Amino acid sequence: MVKDKIRRIFGVILLGCLVGIGFLKPVQDYVGLPSAIKVFNGQERAVPHLPAGTDVVSSDKNEAIFSVGKSKGQHSFSVHAVEDGDSVVTVEAGGFPLKKIGVNALPELRVVPGGQSIGVKLNTLGVLVVGHHLVDTKKGQKSPGEIANIEIGDIITKINGESIARMGDVAPFVRQAGKTGSKLDVTLIRNKKTYHRQLQPLQDKHDLSYRIGLYIRDSAAGVGTLTFYHPDTQKYGALGHVISDMDTKQPIVVNKGEILRSTVTSIEKGSNGHPGEKLARFTDENESIGSISRNSPFGIFGKLSEGLSNGNWNKPLPVALSDEVKEGPAKILTVVNGTKVQAFQVDVVSSIPQKFPATKGMVIKITDPRLLKATGGIVQGMSGSPIIQNGKLIGAVTHVFVNDPTSGYGVHIEWMLDEAGIDIYGKQKQKAS
Repeated sequence: MVKDKIRRIFGVILLGCLVGIGFLKPVQDYVGLPSAIKVFNGQERAVPHLPAGTDVVSSDKNEAIFSVGKSKGQHSFSVHAVEDGDSVVTVEAGGFPLKKIGVNALPELRVVPGGQSIGVKLNTLGVLVVGHHLVDTKKGQKSPGEIANIEIGDIITKINGESIARMGDVAPFVRQAGKTGSKLDVTLIRNKKTYHRQLQPLQDKHDLSYRIGLYIRDSAAGVGTLTFYHPDTQKYGALGHVISDMDTKQPIVVNKGEILRSTVTSIEKGSNGHPGEKLARFTDENESIGSISRNSPFGIFGKLSEGLSNGNWNKPLPVALSDEVKEGPAKILTVVNGTKVQAFQVDVVSSIPQKFPATKGMVIKITDPRLLKATGGIVQGMSGSPIIQNGKLIGAVTHVFVNDPTSGYGVHIEWMLDEAGIDIYGKQKQKAS
């Protein structure tokens, strides 16, 4: 009994010691060390909280140069990449290796920040079903589309085997089917799967025309903000979020689209519970400045057909990976009047160092009195405004908080660059070698 009691007491003491060790700063610093570091060629990454009494040794000084130094009173080391490639550093204590940290030196990447107001015109793949309506027939009100099990959000791509690109392509098939009394073989896409439906047009008893009982749409338009473009490839990214149909709330599947110059004419200020909006017009609907090839959760992407100017911000900037973004001051570029791009102060309230793509990577708060006076905070049309911190492009504004228009979400630029097809991680160079 006494021995069991001693064992239990000893176990409790040992457990307490193990738990207490976890609160020791050297242990916390060690646990906080990353297992891998990514750094762009020509840039330097600081790694704080190096445990006291330890040193860092590089295994390959031809690919990366490492220095150990003090940073704000804490032991730290920095990684400065001078060549592309992979390397390893080892954290040592008294010559005894404690932890190896992989270093991935990425090719240098710079993009030109945006901020310009742009007009967006999208043509859908096929025609989009946005609603049902009833046809007033001699036998009562019926919706042929509903009877055929065609749902809101479906994309009609073919009728009787013939491709459908515009709303005007549908009417001839409906008239012919009405004359012959035959059904239409409708090919549609739903949730990325293809289906066939048999649709029988019905005659309206008032004007005797044949109808299919569906509201359809083949295009969408709006305004937003350019986030960046890559001068070497002319690839760009904008908006920072997907474009969805206003009725179905489903992402628009792009057949083709274009961006145009846009001028901000006025601002509807935001307030609690009521997001504001930029009111803008297309400068010239016949003058496309770029194509749209992709509409994704991270924005719209394509290629510019001509260069764009944004005043004082025409110089390419380095970009920051998601784990480089810090809480604290930053600035956004956007237009609040006409076409002039201006910089406004914001705070990065929080940032998540994401390992995998996700849309809501940071929370920002507008602090600039000029922008608060002009807009009340983040408004619709500001989506895509680039966020710059410490001379690097770190992300884009995406959403506003409905109950606090001064704050909203941002997406990390890392994911937008990848969606644009820009080789941020040096994959193409690795394949070539």
